[in-house]
Amino acid sequence: MNEIKIFCPATIANLSCGFDVLGLCLTTAGDEMIIRKSDVKGVRITKIVGADLPLETENNVAGVAALAMLEEYEREFAPIAIGIEIEIYKHIKAGSGIGSSAASSAGAVFGINELLGQPFTRKELVKFAMQGEKLASGNAHADNVAPCLLGGFTLVRCSNPLDIIKIESPEELYATVVHPQIELKTSDARSVLKQTVSLKSAITQWGNVGGLIAGLYTKDYELIGRSLHDEIVEPLRSVLIPGFDSIKKAAYENGALGSGISGSGPSIFALSKGKETADKVAAAMSAIYDEIKLPYEIHVSKVNEEGISIIK
Repeated sequence: MNEIKIFCPATIANLSCGFDVLGLCLTTAGDEMIIRKSDVKGVRITKIVGADLPLETENNVAGVAALAMLEEYEREFAPIAIGIEIEIYKHIKAGSGIGSSAASSAGAVFGINELLGQPFTRKELVKFAMQGEKLASGNAHADNVAPCLLGGFTLVRCSNPLDIIKIESPEELYATVVHPQIELKTSDARSVLKQTVSLKSAITQWGNVGGLIAGLYTKDYELIGRSLHDEIVEPLRSVLIPGFDSIKKAAYENGALGSGISGSGPSIFALSKGKETADKVAAAMSAIYDEIKLPYEIHVSKVNEEGISIIK
């Protein structure tokens, strides 16, 4: 194989109670990438369509992730005898809160891994993709790149050493995500967070994390909904998102199990049982932003259990 074309799905991170440890993979939104072997040594970003992002390898999240992977490949296996060219077709807007940088970072390492004959497992690729996230936000977090690579829900139990658990979702679980057309940088959204939390808030938060995981495993939709509550981060970040309280209220009133900030925002997600309810929630969210005349994009998606996939 000398060239591969892949779909790199969008993701929802945090899921209210799971800051930096929980994420899920979407089906209906994502980027495309073409990665090919080249006679020119090194990693080159040759084309970016749909976003104004740097082509310089060291300044692009896909390039940084690729370099991290190839460095370990040469150390573990053999010197690289080929070069790599990467084309990126962005459909996930930067700063949208649905894993734009993660899609590029994860896509780069997945594609190169395929061209090299899969020397690394998908789980092993996560640590390389995290280096792209570090460039984007200053923090090497895995809550977006893990579901992007593995699919489904993922729990990052530990970052050092990396320990990731994939969790399959209930069959009827759907996500609705609305992205108001403003950019909110992850680094800016992190700057409003406190470095310490009260014991009371922490107890509530880890109870909700446990409840959400239990709800997914037991397919208890009501427990999933009760657990989608953020005691720590959402109160600080929600003020950065226009119409947040109205969107969340509308989601609940139209049958959503729960809702919250997607990643660092400004996107807002809701989880629902069944596509009919998810579509109803989408209509209610849309009505809020139509009323305040704020442009937006909206997605209704089943949970993507596969993650990154090859486009035939």
